[in-house]
Amino acid sequence: MNKLAERVQAQLLAAIENDELLLPTLPEVALSIREAAEDSEISVAALSRVIGQDAALSARLIKVVNSPLLRALVEVTDLHTAITRLGVNYSCNLAIGLVIEQIFHARSPSVEDKLRDIWARSLEVAGISYELCRRYTSLKPDQAALGGLVHQIGALPVLIYAEEHNELLADPVCLHYVIEHIQPVLGDKILSAWDFPEQLVRLPSQIDNLERTTLRPDYIDVVQIARQLRQEDPALPATALPAWRHLKLPAGTEINVADLIKARAMLG
Repeated sequence: MNKLAERVQAQLLAAIENDELLLPTLPEVALSIREAAEDSEISVAALSRVIGQDAALSARLIKVVNSPLLRALVEVTDLHTAITRLGVNYSCNLAIGLVIEQIFHARSPSVEDKLRDIWARSLEVAGISYELCRRYTSLKPDQAALGGLVHQIGALPVLIYAEEHNELLADPVCLHYVIEHIQPVLGDKILSAWDFPEQLVRLPSQIDNLERTTLRPDYIDVVQIARQLRQEDPALPATALPAWRHLKLPAGTEINVADLIKARAMLG
């Protein structure tokens, strides 16, 4: 680790320890949707009212329903029909994902490119997570997809910090190193502050533990396998991870990753 990376890491860790680092906040509409999602009896009409508070979000959700992979014979033009088509649970997590996407923006073109790259990878991991969960587990696919969307959320504060520190921004290798080493602890803090479900709060810090074992399959297993499958040449194949056994995924066969990604249009 070079001197710059060492110094920046120390500064960020100290800022985290002292609660001085500005963490991204989840917009009010997403908090309302999270609260609505906790009501297992919520109706389509009630959820429509919550999501309908944000006209741009409503329009984006309708656009997703009309995307090529989800489109039906008749075009959807209203929010109520869109939620009916997607289902309440998927609509909630998809809406939250759409809100989170809006946080992935920066002033600096180089930081913006990095954020876009992280978001694109997160979308693919989310899509794979959804289909893995749906096809092979009894866990909730939309919850797994949400985990995929936020598994790298801890990179956000680091990149925001980099915008204010040109020396870090000018050294891509150093920036990548700092992101990889700081984002796990930041990710946990962000998801905890956002009041995410207990099963997802520690996902950012635990996903890198490729030797983790659990008594029963969980969402960290799913997202961990999805991330390994998404990598073109992982150091350790997904089939070698304990998570593969936890999920009882088919042994000796190849899971078609492209098929998994195409099977679920996460955000259109």
